[in-house]
Amino acid sequence: SASSSSSSASGGSKAPNTSLFVPLTVKPQGPSADGDVGAELTRPLDKNEVKKILDKFYKRKEIQKLGADYGLDARLFHQAFISFRNYIMQSHSLDVDIHIILNDICFSAAHVDDLFPFFLRHAKQIFPVLDCKDDLRKISDLRIPPNWYPEARAIQRKIIFHSGPTNSGKTYHAIQKYLSAKSGVYCGPLKLLAHEIFEKSNAAGVPCDLVTGEERVTIEPDGKQAAHVACTVEMCSVTTPYEVAVIDEIQMIRDPARGWAWTRALLGLCAEEVHLCGESAAIDLVTELMYTTGEEVEVRNYERLTPISVLDHALESLDNLRPGDCIVCFSKNDIYSVSRQIEIRGLESAVIYGSLPPGTKLAQAKKFNDPDDPCKILVATDAIGMGLNLSIRRIIFYSLIKPTINEKGEREIEPITTSQALQIAGRAGRFSSKYKEGEVTTMNREDLSLLKEILNRPVDPIKAAGLHPTAEQIEMFAYHLPDTTLSNLIDIFVDFSQVDGQYFVCNMDDFKFSAELIQHIPLSLRVRYVFCTAPINKKQPFVCSSLLQFARQYSRNEPLTFSWLRRYIKWPLLPPKNIKDLMDLEAVHDVLDLYLWLSYRFIDMFPDASLIRELQKELDGIIQDGVHNITKLIKISEAQKLLNLESLSAENQSRLSGTVKGQARRMRGAKTLGNKAAETPSPSVGEKSLASRLVQQGLLTADMLKQLEKEWLTQQTEHGKDKTEHGTPSKGTRRKKKEPDSD
Repeated sequence: SASSSSSSASGGSKAPNTSLFVPLTVKPQGPSADGDVGAELTRPLDKNEVKKILDKFYKRKEIQKLGADYGLDARLFHQAFISFRNYIMQSHSLDVDIHIILNDICFSAAHVDDLFPFFLRHAKQIFPVLDCKDDLRKISDLRIPPNWYPEARAIQRKIIFHSGPTNSGKTYHAIQKYLSAKSGVYCGPLKLLAHEIFEKSNAAGVPCDLVTGEERVTIEPDGKQAAHVACTVEMCSVTTPYEVAVIDEIQMIRDPARGWAWTRALLGLCAEEVHLCGESAAIDLVTELMYTTGEEVEVRNYERLTPISVLDHALESLDNLRPGDCIVCFSKNDIYSVSRQIEIRGLESAVIYGSLPPGTKLAQAKKFNDPDDPCKILVATDAIGMGLNLSIRRIIFYSLIKPTINEKGEREIEPITTSQALQIAGRAGRFSSKYKEGEVTTMNREDLSLLKEILNRPVDPIKAAGLHPTAEQIEMFAYHLPDTTLSNLIDIFVDFSQVDGQYFVCNMDDFKFSAELIQHIPLSLRVRYVFCTAPINKKQPFVCSSLLQFARQYSRNEPLTFSWLRRYIKWPLLPPKNIKDLMDLEAVHDVLDLYLWLSYRFIDMFPDASLIRELQKELDGIIQDGVHNITKLIKISEAQKLLNLESLSAENQSRLSGTVKGQARRMRGAKTLGNKAAETPSPSVGEKSLASRLVQQGLLTADMLKQLEKEWLTQQTEHGKDKTEHGTPSKGTRRKKKEPDSD
């Protein structure tokens, strides 16, 4: 994205990536009803002679240069020629004009170069993009985005940036303005946050509606829209006038996948006052963007309301846990492992991770916050970074390595960023909780100096804001390239797009994944586009197959009714007996979310949203019970060998952390982070550490580990037999599996 911004900031158009141009098939002509007119006017062509002429044509440097002038680089020229030659050699009869010119070349009455206009005509048939490059460039010109929002440009907006760390009261002050206004819109990054403002607003006597991708709640009994609305940022209206707008977590404007929604809200909301809440890293970019709209930015800085300190000692053992502790893990496997080890110590823990339904997250948060509940420990992923009010005294980073997806859609294993570390650490000792001071540390001693360094680094200023092609732009592309697949259209659009230096085109891999998934299903382009923008977890096979099934039903014009969906998900569903069952239920919850999301776009085809919502609430209850008993499920899963969780000692765990950290550093080629233990992984890391490391990096699954164990045992048995046959007694059978130790 950075390279595309810089290349197009000057306004010059870069050469297109021709590897994205997929050739269309042009079938050879069969026998004509009128006969071979060309042959009647001249004579039948000698195919051997014609082949020699075509080969001579292909080899001529002048022709290749002429092709390049028309946009045919060496790759396209070669593909176009192969198709052109096949067309001529395999056609029963050719158009009269090309038949005559080939005949004239055979008799030296014309030059081989005279074939070029016919070749170019054919090339444009198989590569229609050649004929409309200028039009496509105009359509995909994403420069000057402020001009896309004429309603917002028609008013002079006041922009107020509430800047500060987590727990500094910045959002509180913006919300007070929102509540006191005659009309307002709140735009948040999560459904949970939109729900919270919706409830807070109505509790304060300010009627407020709720709009998320999967839900619409109008508070007025007659269904009339309230003057205030709380929504997820993607759902905000850029045509409705408001007195006050609040855009929360504005720093997410840099998000590789979702940044476009914050850009759209910032540039497009029609509000007299726009209040932005977020990190100071976004101030410079926002000020620059608002300069292009002629609007000034007023910055209000906030300090953290409660002190937070980084401890000088790591936890090192789960025996040292205290009430109010939250262990932050970056993989589900670690969540399961830590929860299990906590239970062995006779303690109770709450569990929160990203794929849990919102209701279950809230229930687990309530359980942890309740002073009368025996649950005093929280095990969570970075999902606690925003959207939940938690009474945490101490944040403990179980690891500092987090798998991420970069702008190119590639998976990276890297230490967390300063921004992420501050967001998570800031959850400790919140102003509204019973702990008035927060503490932060790590599980492993070796990670502590790295954590301190990460937290002390200045947060890099945000350089660019995300953009995303609209359905209208893609439709215009499709008009020019009617036979191109939607996935390929997106690739060509992004390649042709031109953006100013302050913007980048968001990663569209999820969109393309869905486009390829439903490509073979006959749908109109607009419907196909909507299906592809549906938020799905592509790691969940059942969710992906459901998108496919829903699209197929839609294409047959068969409404997806409540009774059909019940049969499809095999309702009623049983409570989970192990971790796999729990994950399957989470996937079903995601499928119901998908149904609800589509029901607001295609109400006739997905008619039973209210019934599905009730079903989803019931399912949320089943999942809540499963998560409540998660340690039992983990124990059963281990017994059934569905999970291979080894209880790592603090020593082994720290070595593992160091090894992965060193690897991440090598992958990034970055400068030394000052942690010597991280630089030199201990050579004595055993099989346990390797297995755990591979699982943590997503390179191994529990099933794969199980299979490897089987194969290894088989090998050992055969090796033992072999030794016995050769007169060597087989020494020592497989070691008894060690019980998880107290560390």
